[in-house]
Amino acid sequence: MELTQTDRFALRQRAEGILTVTPETHLGKSARQFIRQPASLVGIFIVACYLVLALLGDHIAPYPYTEQHLADILQPPSTRYIFGTDQFGRDIFSRVIVGSRSILILACSATLLALLLGVVMGVTAGYAGGLWDELIMRLVDVLLSFPALLLALLVVGIMGSDLIYLVLTIGVVFAPAIARVVRSVVLDIKTKTYVEAALAVGATTTRIALRHILPNAMGTIGVEASIYFGYVILIGAGLGFLGLGVQPPSPDWGLQVNEGRVYILTAPWVVAFPALAISSLVVGMNLLADSLTGENAA
Repeated sequence: MELTQTDRFALRQRAEGILTVTPETHLGKSARQFIRQPASLVGIFIVACYLVLALLGDHIAPYPYTEQHLADILQPPSTRYIFGTDQFGRDIFSRVIVGSRSILILACSATLLALLLGVVMGVTAGYAGGLWDELIMRLVDVLLSFPALLLALLVVGIMGSDLIYLVLTIGVVFAPAIARVVRSVVLDIKTKTYVEAALAVGATTTRIALRHILPNAMGTIGVEASIYFGYVILIGAGLGFLGLGVQPPSPDWGLQVNEGRVYILTAPWVVAFPALAISSLVVGMNLLADSLTGENAA
């Protein structure tokens, strides 16, 4: 049956109304509930502290991160050196502060790249279906068959350990897992009434994907971003520990742990504080992810 002009107008209003009112109301309610959770507040505080350190590290650090105090090699924590000094007499506190910049730049850039690739692949596979779905999912299966760290080691070993290569490598490594999750969400959203209404009034595929599917998938995408942000930190620290991350003299938490493991019995603070920085940042992101997961499920 051919739709009348009145029917088309009513369907368009319904499609636009569901899109513009319902998601905003849901997001506002979720934001209020999210802030009320103690775990989310702790996670926000931890991540915010590291963001401040990354932005103002050069001004907060008591010493230049490359400055050597040869008379104070392997000094324990004290009022002069809060985290002690390493085997070269460098202030560990200053190096941990400045090192937060490189790890956050790597984590943010690689996570954004993984989200971009994963969302494009997932939306294309889930909404287009057919041959596109089959091709993309087979590529995802191939990439997921390799352990993330092993695949990262392979690519970095071939391309090098510059920051741009690290970002590209880690972004590509985590994109397939995000694509699979996004695809499953899109398969559910495409059956909703407002998508069918948009199709009925002649909306294009691009418009439906951008204005109907993506906004309603943002909750899941946000959860995936917070989860994989923590994974990227661990992968980046692991590559740094193996000497494939940020290269000296720039401070890198993983490399600091590797350099200090020789002194773990005589000067455990050389390893303890960089390792604590890695774990605390990952814990902060996991707390955010857990809170987002609960809100998304609700």
